Amino acid sequence: MVQLPRAVVIGDALIDEIHDTGGVRELVGGAALNVAVGLRRLGVPTTLIAMVGDDEAGAHIREYLNDHDVRLVASPSSLGSSRAVVQRAANGEPTYVFNEAAQRRSIRYGDEASRAIADADLAVISCFPFDVPAEVDAVAEALDGVRVAIDPNPRSGMLSDRDEFVRGFERLAASAAIVKIGADDADLLYDGDLDALRARLRAGGAEAVLATAGADGAVLESDAGIFTAPISDLPGPVIDTVGAGDATLSGVAAGLVGARPESADDWQRLLDRAMDVAAATCRAEGGLLRTPESLDGGERGVRGS
Repeated sequence: MVQLPRAVVIGDALIDEIHDTGGVRELVGGAALNVAVGLRRLGVPTTLIAMVGDDEAGAHIREYLNDHDVRLVASPSSLGSSRAVVQRAANGEPTYVFNEAAQRRSIRYGDEASRAIADADLAVISCFPFDVPAEVDAVAEALDGVRVAIDPNPRSGMLSDRDEFVRGFERLAASAAIVKIGADDADLLYDGDLDALRARLRAGGAEAVLATAGADGAVLESDAGIFTAPISDLPGPVIDTVGAGDATLSGVAAGLVGARPESADDWQRLLDRAMDVAAATCRAEGGLLRTPESLDGGERGVRGS
């Protein structure tokens, strides 16, 4: 039997405790977890390496990953599992308050994690503690020689040192196969100029940079050129934009696992598909990735977890 190319995702896994006009409810989330599940839903065998506590929240995270056929390599946590209290405004935009476990998250790379990385065609890093030099040193050593996709995905409630975060992020971005950045990342980490940040990362060594700007669409730059795509126009209302960035990264990363886009057409197709996936994901609550095809199959409006 031919083994499908694999991916490994490194970053966060947590419980989103959502407070809005509908009341309070909990969803399994975390940017890295969303990407790992998204990749699996796009047909890529995937392992998630993340800190997960041995508690009730951790049991929910493990069950969710098992339901979606994502293998978990869990780093232990003496503080329990990470949690984000999410206050959602009337316009749908969220604000986050993170517990101590999320703020002090740490990842270890034992034998099981090392094997998962060695077996992967692509490693994806998202919402990682780039402002902790020891964590950056450890992940850089673990990923030596591996193709990497990076989404810095900084959260103000987790960020302890912005300058150190930028240093750690740019250290790994310099050799990345692709870096995804958003307008929020540019605002929080830099001066807010997304185009200038894209150019900076390319000049720093990133093979490709995907810059997402919300309603203004996305720009992908590689050696093959600069490619643009608007927000995809799909039927139905936008329910929740929280998972859009993770879905976009999943869509692009899935196209890089076992593949090496080279031509302009290859890159444009990759970007267009990622934007379609992001738009479909916004048609339901939660970070669970949807595709236009899955919406046609009855998943429209179904909660993610």
